[in-house]
Amino acid sequence: MGAGWRAGGVGCALPVLLAALLALTGCRRAPGPAGAGPGERPTAAAASTLPSGYGAVFLGVGECSSFGTTSFTEVPCSGERAAARVIARHEGTPGDGPACPPATDFVLHISAQRPVSDSDGDGDGDGDGAIGQGYACMRNLEPPHPGDPGGGGGPRTVVGDCVYGAGRGEVRETACDGTGKRRPEYKVTRAVRSRDQCPSSTALYVQLGGGEPVGCARKL
Repeated sequence: MGAGWRAGGVGCALPVLLAALLALTGCRRAPGPAGAGPGERPTAAAASTLPSGYGAVFLGVGECSSFGTTSFTEVPCSGERAAARVIARHEGTPGDGPACPPATDFVLHISAQRPVSDSDGDGDGDGDGAIGQGYACMRNLEPPHPGDPGGGGGPRTVVGDCVYGAGRGEVRETACDGTGKRRPEYKVTRAVRSRDQCPSSTALYVQLGGGEPVGCARKL
């Protein structure tokens, strides 16, 4: 049953967390309990300036974050609080910038922040703790990896993912092994440039984006 376009990426990403790096106190809470999706949510903790030794960019590529319930902090990757690693980092917003790599488990949105004082002493008021708006593509340090094919999450739908109909012409990802809240109804078996390149067994076309934006999905 050929179906029309359905937004395969809608609702697939795990809840994206907005970093409210305002009125920062330097206090830190212990990570909260694990929630739904890949690992725990970010903690309500942050330093008023970037901790020394963590790099010039807040949550730069290769750096790690810990998680709690309301925000997140950058921590050493070797520490016990480290839960996910940055595999790509971009300025701006995901809608305007490059897509995250397929292996991304979830995306953290980072709010712009200026330090209260001119901490770098150059008189321009920006300080060396300024953080620009951006987003970090995160990969859990340990399983599960919902961004992997069939994992049931991540910001992108890729070949090997399973989806179910969510109504109003939309589909959402769910785990192919049936461990998700919804059972899988279709599986994306191929990515092609146009619908006519899909095999005859295709029951649903899923919008993937990128150079091969059409996902050919078979009914399970």
